Amino acid sequence: QLQASGGGLVQAGGSLRLSCAASGRTFSVSVMAWFRQAPGMEREFVAAISGSGTSTYYADSPQGRFTISRDNANNAKNTMYLQMNDLKPEDTAVYYCAGNPRGIGLDPDQTFDSWGQGTLVTVSS
Repeated sequence: QLQASGGGLVQAGGSLRLSCAASGRTFSVSVMAWFRQAPGMEREFVAAISGSGTSTYYADSPQGRFTISRDNANNAKNTMYLQMNDLKPEDTAVYYCAGNPRGIGLDPDQTFDSWGQGTLVTVSS
């Protein structure tokens, strides 16, 4: 199971860090990702990270402003993060974390079979 947290209201140019807490023994081998869905829009890929945490991949829009990371070292923690800097009003969305224990690469179109409940990020101008 995945549980996302850390969303909130922030002014443009501000920062937030989202967390995704995972339960289960497959976290350390799972490809993990963040997606977001703005009001009236389709869900879109934000970033992905390999099971080891050594490889990352970003969508064009947040690249350079967002950083995805994960904590595998402490199995009791099993948490993925999304550090978001220089936030823009167009970043406003519900952010979801997702995992694929059978994933190999960082293809955004792979099937993620575990999803968190989403956390709302609102960026005011």
